[in-house]
Amino acid sequence: MKSRTEKRTENDKRVERDVRKYGCHVISVFDPEEKKPNFSYSIGIQRASGAAEAIVLGLRPELGGFIINEYNRRIRAGKTFKRGKLYSGFLKGFSVYVEPVRSKLLPNYTLGCDRYYGDEGYTVVQIVWPSTTGVWPWEKAASEWLKNNQPMLGRVRPNRP
Repeated sequence: MKSRTEKRTENDKRVERDVRKYGCHVISVFDPEEKKPNFSYSIGIQRASGAAEAIVLGLRPELGGFIINEYNRRIRAGKTFKRGKLYSGFLKGFSVYVEPVRSKLLPNYTLGCDRYYGDEGYTVVQIVWPSTTGVWPWEKAASEWLKNNQPMLGRVRPNRP
């Protein structure tokens, strides 16, 4: 049976391999008690491509991972993202916003980045998605489920430049 240190060392090596090969490693986190939303985030995009890491809240790991990987793919192809602008192609039939995350909130979400970057520092953007009816979390029509499962980690209204 492997020790905690051995498991951590193996994980660190896997993260490094993924960053070298794909430009990032994706981690998905869930609360077994289902009190907090699921979330997925990248590790290594900033080091590999010079762009911010990304986080997606409130989606299944498969979908969150797909969105993170699509962001990484576009970054590697030379795309830059600006706040307050809609981006299509992340979710079938729906656009997303990309909003910088307030750094004071990062310790609650991106522990893998803390470990990977150490004292180097890093930035993260939240990829914000609408409901299946096209409602955004900050709109009056947003359900409590949408608001609770996608807390805004940057500005409350990323639809403004």
